[in-house]
Amino acid sequence: MEFFYPKPAFRTADAQLTIQCLALLVTPFDGFFEIGKSLWRQASDVLKSLRMISSSQNEREKVAPVPGQTNQKWYAGVTRYQWLILVIASVGWIFDVYEGQVYGLSRVQLLEDILKHNPASVVGFASLGAAVKYYSDILLIPFLLGGAVGGLFFGSLADKWGRKPTMICTILTYSIFSGLTYFAHTIAQVGVLRFLVAMGIGGEWAVAASLVAEVFPSSARTHASGIFHASSVLGTWIATSASLLVGANWRYAYLVGVVPAFLTVWVMAAVREPERWKKAEAKSAATPAKPGSIGELLGDPRWAKRAILGMLLAAVGLGSYWAVHIAGQQLAEYFALKSGIDKASAAEKAKWAYGYIQTIGGGAGLLAFGPICARIGRKRAFVLMHILAFLIVPIICYAPQNYTQFMILLPIFGFLTLSMHAGYAIYFPELFPTHLRATGAGFCFNVARAVSASMLFFSAWLKALPNMTLPFALTLLSSFFLLGLIVISFLPETKGQPLPE
Repeated sequence: MEFFYPKPAFRTADAQLTIQCLALLVTPFDGFFEIGKSLWRQASDVLKSLRMISSSQNEREKVAPVPGQTNQKWYAGVTRYQWLILVIASVGWIFDVYEGQVYGLSRVQLLEDILKHNPASVVGFASLGAAVKYYSDILLIPFLLGGAVGGLFFGSLADKWGRKPTMICTILTYSIFSGLTYFAHTIAQVGVLRFLVAMGIGGEWAVAASLVAEVFPSSARTHASGIFHASSVLGTWIATSASLLVGANWRYAYLVGVVPAFLTVWVMAAVREPERWKKAEAKSAATPAKPGSIGELLGDPRWAKRAILGMLLAAVGLGSYWAVHIAGQQLAEYFALKSGIDKASAAEKAKWAYGYIQTIGGGAGLLAFGPICARIGRKRAFVLMHILAFLIVPIICYAPQNYTQFMILLPIFGFLTLSMHAGYAIYFPELFPTHLRATGAGFCFNVARAVSASMLFFSAWLKALPNMTLPFALTLLSSFFLLGLIVISFLPETKGQPLPE
């Protein structure tokens, strides 16, 4: 059964199939009230914001400025040390992403090599290819679970122990266990190592996002946090290049993952604990507040609501990432095959299209989300991008008449379906007080990784339905973006607000 490459011929699905699929998508959220009114209200807010942006300069000057904002460039007054923190946090995040992407790009070569030397693992499968497909999905489970565990563990540790030592531990964790994958010879060994790598990855994001938010002044925090998350594009490019360079010699791609271990020397020499964290640590000695307490995070109604809703918001983005965004590679192969390109060449073209062309658009979207947040607010930025992401999917699925037209739309698709991810690094640290900031941000982003794993299997099942085409499946899955509009309506706006203490 082919999960990822449905038959190229397009056939309109009947109404019953459409209703069933849409019902499956919205069933988990049946409890939300007046969805239509909520979406209309959010869309109206976005339109009002866009009209305000396009108004004349004189009209804008009549609006009372947000406290703390000036007409200066956002980077005015940013110190060399603050830039250094952004660079260090970004480099750590770049290799975070590298460790995650390198598996997706090399998993076929990895599994074919390991399974050929472990014939017992292939027993019960119709072919080696069937076994590879099965294990390639199964091994994503320990990775996603490891990210959730690492985000909670290291996030809590960062609030208790400090940002600097925890960042060192997270980088060493993912780099050492990535390098050890070079020596893996069984499926079980790969699974354990992917879990441990993911623990470091989940922890590093939580620590780095909190560090950037706390070190930068409020006037520059939004842009800096957006740049931090946008640096992930470089990790995807490095992973793509390494995968194409090593070819079947997949072990060398994981050996490259050891490189960020040397970053810890720089962290030890250059990074200082943020003043906010020092004050919170001193304050915690005289108050009931417990730094890094997951019990307080989920037990205090103020923070529990934000943690749960933030996690659901990230689950929408990460679920749509697994179901829709990375399907750009499958869609590229679909259009290449439809244009008469042979299967082997189409697969290589698709890898290049996703790894470079779509990622260029995705990177631009990540970079753009910060300035959009700064201009119209966090909530409206999320609403705008979720709506545009929902709209671009059917356009790229049905508008192109050939592979060239598809490639023109691909970076736009990448821009709109990935941009909101930068918002997690901007928004989540602003939701929680200093003594729970890394814990809360780590909970929102990394628990969402585990929750969103279900979309991997749902999207695979949907694409494998009889007579289901890839464009129609992706169009149905794109409705998942609309759930983000419901979740964001219950969260607070943090634009122009100081970080909670």
